[in-house]
Amino acid sequence: MDGGQAGSESRPARERPQRPVPAIEAAYIARDDGSLQSLELTRGPWDPRHQHAGPPSAVLARAIQAAAAGHGLDHLARLTVNLLRPVPISDLVVQVQEDYVGRNAGHFSARLLADGRECARVTALAMRRIDAPVPAGTAGHPLPGPPRPPGMCPVAHMPVFREQLGYDDLVEIRVVSGELFAGPTCAWFRLRHPLVLGEAPDPCQMVAVAADSGNGISAVLDFERYIFVNSDLTINLLRPPQGQWICLDARTSFGDTGSGLAESALYDEEGLVGRATQSLVMRPRES
Repeated sequence: MDGGQAGSESRPARERPQRPVPAIEAAYIARDDGSLQSLELTRGPWDPRHQHAGPPSAVLARAIQAAAAGHGLDHLARLTVNLLRPVPISDLVVQVQEDYVGRNAGHFSARLLADGRECARVTALAMRRIDAPVPAGTAGHPLPGPPRPPGMCPVAHMPVFREQLGYDDLVEIRVVSGELFAGPTCAWFRLRHPLVLGEAPDPCQMVAVAADSGNGISAVLDFERYIFVNSDLTINLLRPPQGQWICLDARTSFGDTGSGLAESALYDEEGLVGRATQSLVMRPRES
């Protein structure tokens, strides 16, 4: 899965139907009381009333980062999002708790509520950055370099959105190899619009926005015949990501028990930055 530089060439991008321009070009608006107003760019592919899990995951990362920064912990090393129920396109409230904060690392948890109901719960590990170069000759180093640059890759769109405005309009996708929703795929992501209106996107938040798409871009089952929804998302970052582009080298596998796993190697334009996994619930669609 780390072979983003190799693999088959990407296929031509599918045509995207004409869609309306969003009324407000952001995923969320921050309110004075700290809550977030969800906008139509957060819409996911499974139900037009519900959000894609990427933007809410990024909102949780944003809240954890803010809490950790108060302790000088500036590297979000792990984020595990448990998706308890679909997140509606409505006002969101994030409640953060400091579970343990030490000198070099801190554990945090948070709840995401919509309309008074808990939709997601997150645990996270934040670390303090130091300057500590890896010794020359260390096994596995230097780390794998980045895939082909995004500027050399064709733009692609998720076919499942059709005429519906949503997540596919929030992000720009450029395919390195493979084809979206047709097996193992390597693709770059960046935000076309801010996560929160008036805020510059943070690279860690961009990772969260993109990483939840691993099971989608590497789908191996027919979207019209099967549901394959992730119930969680875990992101591990070995170093802080840089820049506005994040690449997923993703693949999906299923057992014969209605469950599966999506795995993504994560890159920025400097090289390997971490991994993401998603546990999948697979069910045939009802006729």
